[in-house]
Amino acid sequence: MKRLPYLFIVLLLGFAVYNCSSPSDDFEEVEQETPTEPEEDKEPEPEPEPEPEEDNDGELDPNRAPSENFDLSTWNLSIPVNSGKGTALTKTVAEINAGYEHDEYFYTAADGGMVFKCPNDGFKTSVNTSYTRVELREMLRGTNTSIKTQGVNKNNWVFGTAPEADKKAAFGYDGEMTATLAVNHVTTTGSNSHIGRVIVGQIHANDDEPVRIYYRKLKNNDLGSIYFAHEPTDGNGDEQWHEMIGSRSNSASNPTDGIALGEKFSYAIKVTGDALTVTISREGKPDVYKTVNMKSSGFNVSGQYMYFKAGVYNQNNTGDADDYVQATFYALEKSHTTY
Repeated sequence: MKRLPYLFIVLLLGFAVYNCSSPSDDFEEVEQETPTEPEEDKEPEPEPEPEPEEDNDGELDPNRAPSENFDLSTWNLSIPVNSGKGTALTKTVAEINAGYEHDEYFYTAADGGMVFKCPNDGFKTSVNTSYTRVELREMLRGTNTSIKTQGVNKNNWVFGTAPEADKKAAFGYDGEMTATLAVNHVTTTGSNSHIGRVIVGQIHANDDEPVRIYYRKLKNNDLGSIYFAHEPTDGNGDEQWHEMIGSRSNSASNPTDGIALGEKFSYAIKVTGDALTVTISREGKPDVYKTVNMKSSGFNVSGQYMYFKAGVYNQNNTGDADDYVQATFYALEKSHTTY
């Protein structure tokens, strides 16, 4: 009878030990983790998409400067105010791309277009120039002013039929410029041969112009004409005139299918080798185009270089001083072939 308490105590201790060695309901068993792949072998997680930058979705914004609506990164600008040397002022690529506007000559219109306005009277780009202009000049060097403005170099381009050394030295070869615009106003005073004329796009070479596109509306006509000039280099032929819509005559009647002031149209100037093609396009109407063979025009020889120009080049120096030409551009693009 005296051993019973002792046995009872042993049994109690054994029962307590058994309970302590059993899994508790308060804890989950943790499975052994499988080895992970080396970090470099894992598929990288995609980076979050950047927030889209605020833009104008390709639409022209009347609250922006011209360089904020158009790519002017390879253009400078001439305006007919005194540079301080008695010639027209040139605004550099850097200046016009820093939001430059001129209240009278170069600004953004209420519809977002880029306005070029040029009076008859004003300072000219050189003493050899007869007419005023508000015009962009292609500057393929951009803001790299260590490259000279003139010459067969990285600021200018050449024809695809130029010598191979010139093609390599230039920025590129061949080219196309396209523009959509409306001519808002032309001159109505001055000599009969000057009234209503304005150049809206051209290719300039060393001294001559492979092409100059004219819009002309006589004051008694409701509609204007389009024609272009091709000027071979000295000794390579006379200047050629090509009528596209209407006539260039000083006494032309109202062109049947002419273009009214304020009416939008597009032009394209394209050079491929010695072939120059000018195309005029309007919504709802067939394109009008002409191609000129320039093989004998003298531009495909060594030393000849090209650059595009766009804007308004006033062709009246006999009218009232404050008479003017004006055009609004809604698109302006260009391209070249490069090595």
